[in-house]
Amino acid sequence: MPKMKTHKGTKKRFRLTASGKVKHRRAGTSHLATRKTHKQKRNLRGTGVVSAVDVKRLHIALNGYSY
Repeated sequence: MPKMKTHKGTKKRFRLTASGKVKHRRAGTSHLATRKTHKQKRNLRGTGVVSAVDVKRLHIALNGYSY
């Protein structure tokens, strides 16, 4: 059986940490930010951690394995 390929769209959007968590860029920051409050924009800065429900699926898409 051939190796599983990495899903390239997922690779561009998510990153794995050393402990196995999945980090992502927060949605809603790229455009139309003028209508958002300063508090909303401030809270959207940085990266977020994906919920535990989606982690297994993302590990398969990124590395071809799950745990």
